[in-house]
Amino acid sequence: MGFQQGLSGLSASSKSLDAIGNNIANSSTVGFKQSRSEFADMYANSFASSSTISGMGGRTVAVTQQFGQGNITSTNNPLDIAITGNGYFRMMDGDSVSYTRNGQFQVNKDGFIVGNTGQKLTGWPFDINANALQKGGNPSPLQLSVGNIGAKTTGWTEVVGGGISAGLQFGMNLDASQLPKDRTNPLAANYVGALNPADIKTFTNSTSAQVYDSQGVAHSLTMYFTKTAPNTWEVRTRFDSDPVSLPNNDPLNLNPYPNVTFDSNGKLINATPLAFSTTLASGATSPLAFHIGLEGTTQYGSPFGVNTIRQDGYPDGVLTGVAVDREGVMLGKYSNGQNRAIGQVTLTNFANSQGLQNLGDNRWGETFASGQPRTNDPGTSDLGSLQSASVEDANVDLTAELVNLITAQRTYQANAQTIKAQDTILQTIVNLR
Repeated sequence: MGFQQGLSGLSASSKSLDAIGNNIANSSTVGFKQSRSEFADMYANSFASSSTISGMGGRTVAVTQQFGQGNITSTNNPLDIAITGNGYFRMMDGDSVSYTRNGQFQVNKDGFIVGNTGQKLTGWPFDINANALQKGGNPSPLQLSVGNIGAKTTGWTEVVGGGISAGLQFGMNLDASQLPKDRTNPLAANYVGALNPADIKTFTNSTSAQVYDSQGVAHSLTMYFTKTAPNTWEVRTRFDSDPVSLPNNDPLNLNPYPNVTFDSNGKLINATPLAFSTTLASGATSPLAFHIGLEGTTQYGSPFGVNTIRQDGYPDGVLTGVAVDREGVMLGKYSNGQNRAIGQVTLTNFANSQGLQNLGDNRWGETFASGQPRTNDPGTSDLGSLQSASVEDANVDLTAELVNLITAQRTYQANAQTIKAQDTILQTIVNLR
């Protein structure tokens, strides 16, 4: 039986060499999982007796993939996504579903996020308000809209700092060392008369903020602060090039704070936000109305300064980039400075990854042996997290594979020698006379 044993050894060694060669060939393939050959011995037993006779050689019982974690390498593509931990990306090609660890993605001509072989990445799509359209069930192909995000009317604004805050919120500090303006006595040295935006002597300080109408057109709202008494400031406003509002005669309601007062410690007393409203003739929704707040404004001896200005309106914008966080949420970046969640990548795991069917192209398919897919958000249950602008390298240890290659080669040569030895023995018997 020497020929049978040697031939079985050659077959097993050949399959081992195949597996090792495949590992080496894919050592640079993103998301590749190395394979190993697993062997078993063969024996022939007599039906009439339980005694075991000589072994009949060895055989390859399985070539199994090893799903250990590969190293993470950074890239310059924000749509490259690496999985750290368990799970697979769920891909669709028509109605066909497959799974992969290869996170090299790009956007096709229709806006779908696809792998390098064209399958579409699936997840939970979000609506325009960044709310998930679905959770649970089968994920859908993720698609980026390259259209305009649209404009948003200013609803509130905030300036925060040592200062003034309101619906348009201002945060700043008003200088307590400033002398009050005297508008009642023309003979007084600090008499300045009516406020004139072009004459800095007619007010103490000013600051401006941009606000947006429903069409995304920017408008300028300027606030003028005039100290009229200790701890007391008069505030007047100007919208674009409209006339400056008057303290007590304001048909456009542009002067919510005719007097802003502070206590002896420099803290703002009347901090209630006010409702701002003005009529627009541009065709945008009119009136333009929002709140202005001065909460957080202070009056100290330091110079006037604005720390922050905040408001929630913005002009129209187009998609300029995408980032993916650890939980798989895809954040769209727009030309108007806005960020918006546009979808969430999901991960899928199986009870038995060894039972998956290898489909090639770094893809696997579900089988009865793998168990049913379990799909959820990254970072939940036994699913790993994601890393954007990164890929998972093959988990092949090239040095170990080269050593395995030498070992498999020696094994193959040794099995060939058993065949050669058996041939020599048989030739000797044939030559007997």
